[in-house]
Amino acid sequence: MAGGAVVAGAVAWVAIRSLGSDPRPPSRPTTRADPQSLPQVARGETLYAQHCSSCHGSNLEGQAGWNRRQVKGRFLAPPHDESGHTWHHPDTWLFDTSKHGGSAPATDGSGSAMPAFRDKLVDDDIWAVLAFIKSRWPAEIRDRQARAHH
Repeated sequence: MAGGAVVAGAVAWVAIRSLGSDPRPPSRPTTRADPQSLPQVARGETLYAQHCSSCHGSNLEGQAGWNRRQVKGRFLAPPHDESGHTWHHPDTWLFDTSKHGGSAPATDGSGSAMPAFRDKLVDDDIWAVLAFIKSRWPAEIRDRQARAHH
């Protein structure tokens, strides 16, 4: 009887796999943004163009007046190049803000209109966007960000 159960289980597994529903846990997501990974950067560039450039600019330049508090204490989309403050934050903060949005007020009562992307991008996609952004920073800025936050 046990042999029959094993065969039945194997047949069910093959049937599930053929339908595209894999019962195994998903592969472990990427846990960092690697600006040296050409595939991750290329994917991030595409995703950035689709989801981020309308606010942060096609050249990562941000919105004019990004560093001045707006009505209701909010800030506009900052640049993600070396002229902004993105590189002043650790990767985990950048990831969390991208995933969950920037609407939660900071300790000074400010916040941003940054939307949450948790329903639009999987974690690996967010890491890819961050890898693309970091790939555009000069080496000195990447080094400074890494030393300050790791």
